[in-house]
Amino acid sequence: MNDPAHPDFDEHFRDGFETLLRWRRDVRQFLTDPLPDDLVEHLLDLACLAPSVGNSQPWRFVMVDRPETRAAVRAEVLRANADAAGAQDDQRRAAYQALKLEGLDRAPVQIAVFAVDDPDQGHGLGRRTMPETVAYSAVLAIHTLWLAARAYDIGVGWVSILDPAPVVALLDVPDDWRFIGYLCIGRPAELHEVPELERRGWQDRQSDCRQVLRR
Repeated sequence: MNDPAHPDFDEHFRDGFETLLRWRRDVRQFLTDPLPDDLVEHLLDLACLAPSVGNSQPWRFVMVDRPETRAAVRAEVLRANADAAGAQDDQRRAAYQALKLEGLDRAPVQIAVFAVDDPDQGHGLGRRTMPETVAYSAVLAIHTLWLAARAYDIGVGWVSILDPAPVVALLDVPDDWRFIGYLCIGRPAELHEVPELERRGWQDRQSDCRQVLRR
């Protein structure tokens, strides 16, 4: 029997949800306006509604607030960014270098996301043969946060060009916390349906991105 509180996800809701998916962007350019603390807390609460292997809820969040810590993270990102740019061919290097990492300077909220390798929650269910599902669960929390933020006109940028080891050392977290991602969060300076990488000529979106095999 269905739970009597089960909501009716009607066509109007489904259309709105599809619009949310289409307008979720990896934001790099932010306004510096601060976000209300209660809104940030609410977004993190929504992130924790993400599915997790064995209901383990392995995600952990570190609010990176201190200017000296942010500056140290920024230095690590710029170092990795320079190395990554050098690995591109000449045609792509110009497009790559045009992708600014302004979020590290302007985003009012910065959060490092970790996963606990062997959380007490879940009692090991579902991860004995695939322990990497703990990290996958934390990624799902990031994605849930990303969608929730967009619904509140908040942008999220995932800074992936960095070496995790020095960042983990800077943040001084427990040894069993595995680094998953570094997020910049704030009001977007611009809103576009087309991804920035596509707008800057890095790569067009495939017309059909489904890669489906039938066995």
